[in-house]
Amino acid sequence: MRRLFLLLCTVSLAVACSEPPHKELDRAQGALDAARAAGAEQYAAESFTAATGALAEAHEAVNQRDYRLALSLAVDASERAQGAAKEAAEVRATILGERERAIASTTSALKELHSQIAAAQAARVPAPELEAAEAVSDDTAAALQEARTLLGQEDYAAAGKRLEGRTDEIREQIALLEEAVKARGAPPARRRR
Repeated sequence: MRRLFLLLCTVSLAVACSEPPHKELDRAQGALDAARAAGAEQYAAESFTAATGALAEAHEAVNQRDYRLALSLAVDASERAQGAAKEAAEVRATILGERERAIASTTSALKELHSQIAAAQAARVPAPELEAAEAVSDDTAAALQEARTLLGQEDYAAAGKRLEGRTDEIREQIALLEEAVKARGAPPARRRR
């Protein structure tokens, strides 16, 4: 009885591995396509490359008629591709959160600048000092709009670049306006919190 069982296992294993694992290869290709669609090439490049390599090795094993190895590599490629898709989604979510926080921070700083500009106008600060702050305000408002658009298009890198240094530039203008208002003898604008 035991011999018969071993013989059946051996025969079924041989039959299972006597044909190329087309279903597993297709599944692995589908997982790679899904990972690519999730942005794994950009956000999980190492994992995606490993999955692509495993699938290529699986196809090579089929060409060599080593179907057991091909099956193993196809399953490995599928698992790696799924891992790459998950990793890409996590990285994208992290970057999206960072960009949204940058937009919120820049928006808050811009509101503070608007308050300081209003206080400077009330204190009759000279036009050249106001013009510089207003130019920064206008540029920042345009940059925020572009960053929001880029974020909607999922171009996180460009959105981040568009906001680089904006908050610091705003803070610098706020400090300059505060000094100008103090020099005119008027109280500075209240800061919003």
